[in-house]
Amino acid sequence: MTNRSRVLLILIGSVLAARLGLSALLPFMDTTEPRYAEIARIMAETGDWITPWFDYGVPFWGKPPLSFWAEALSFRLFGVSEFAGRLPSWLATVGTVVLVYVLTQKLDTDLSDKQKHIRGLWAALIFSTMALTFLSAGTVMTDAYLTLGTTLALVGFILRLQGYSILWGWALFAGLAIGLLAKGPISLVLTGLPILAWLQAVRRWRETWRRLPWLTGTLTLTAVVLPWYVVAEMKTPGFLDYFLIGEHFKRFVISDWQGDLYGNAHDFTRGTIWLYLVLGSFPWGFLLLAGVVKRFRQSIGRENSPSAGIGDGLFVIAATLAPAFFFTLSGNILWTYILPGLPFLAVLVVTYCPVHEPGPTARRAFLAACLVPFVGVGASIWLNLNSSGLKTEKYLIQRYEEQTHHPMESLRYLNEAPFSARYYSKGRVQTITWNQLTAQLDEPPPRADTFLAVRKGNQDAIRALRRHFPVIDSNRRYLLFSMKKSSSLSDAALLRDLRSAG
Repeated sequence: MTNRSRVLLILIGSVLAARLGLSALLPFMDTTEPRYAEIARIMAETGDWITPWFDYGVPFWGKPPLSFWAEALSFRLFGVSEFAGRLPSWLATVGTVVLVYVLTQKLDTDLSDKQKHIRGLWAALIFSTMALTFLSAGTVMTDAYLTLGTTLALVGFILRLQGYSILWGWALFAGLAIGLLAKGPISLVLTGLPILAWLQAVRRWRETWRRLPWLTGTLTLTAVVLPWYVVAEMKTPGFLDYFLIGEHFKRFVISDWQGDLYGNAHDFTRGTIWLYLVLGSFPWGFLLLAGVVKRFRQSIGRENSPSAGIGDGLFVIAATLAPAFFFTLSGNILWTYILPGLPFLAVLVVTYCPVHEPGPTARRAFLAACLVPFVGVGASIWLNLNSSGLKTEKYLIQRYEEQTHHPMESLRYLNEAPFSARYYSKGRVQTITWNQLTAQLDEPPPRADTFLAVRKGNQDAIRALRRHFPVIDSNRRYLLFSMKKSSSLSDAALLRDLRSAG
């Protein structure tokens, strides 16, 4: 092993280890992480491995179960914690990093083994240190699983077409199975677009049909994936209509879609996904653009520009740009949607930029590789030291348990409990409307002690409650009132104030 390869391996290992360590440092912050973590926690608690539950008795039809299976299993093995919830996403990212290395190494057939090894390590390092990769690697989301599936499928496809083992042909269908169980039919789109675009360009249709196990692979894929979809629909009828029509069609074509049962739709300017591609690939997207421009200028006037491996290069370009092209005309998007293209963008950086060759570009690349991890670690440490400003109910719930010694069922959130409150209370926190609160206080004694969390923006409710009950705690978003039973509960002024505020 050369010094360069040793340094690259140490860097890759350090980046991935740092991201794993950060998984235990920060709490789940609303809304995405605690929402999915709570679904997985309920799955681990109930043992229902068929239907993900948004809340007890409320099925979650927004995503297939693969990510929840992985997180629920991690909760069962390691206990319910931030680290256990984020570990599966980290493992999925590590799998994608390995695939980036393998693809880069195997596509460079004209290089020595040493050169291929170095280029592969560089591509793996580049992917690991992109802004979106580093963030999503330790985040409870479905995107890391989708990216693992689409990357495995596309790497398997192109390597099989290059004459490698039939196992790579089977990898195509294994990747599709992962994608279909992690995110749904969108995995077919993000895999099929670059494959079809590449085949249209290079005209290798017959070879593609001959080299890949289409019949047995499709039958195996169907046998693995279809049973869950059928059983899920039988158990909670309506799932397929919402998931296939709502999540995969209406969400795409209808901006600000109002049919979302579990969150809010978005309406961004068309083409915003390309800005997300630049931001998500930071800092390497800028380096790639500079490398492409430089390569283009160098090729001007040359009669015989290098064309070796042009077919492979077109495939990698298509795989990089497919997510951005697909979501260009959609306004209901998130920046995580470009993640499946980033593994192949890393391969393009190595192809168009001489980061693997000794010189000033390599030195700048080493600095670029350190940028996102250093910023990420520093920001995480700062946030941990200033946790009072985080969008999480973890610390309020902890202080409630330590200071009041009341059961969690006595804690109520006015109107709606944030996902982090539901997760950190293990699903025991209650919600109450203003009318229900007024009716409860109008009942004759004895009454149970109640602690009420009210959003700071609800000034009418806060003014009414402050006249009669003390604030015993607060965080960034909520004030916590102690509404212990007392003579004031029968006070007509109290009820008058509450009714006027309602």
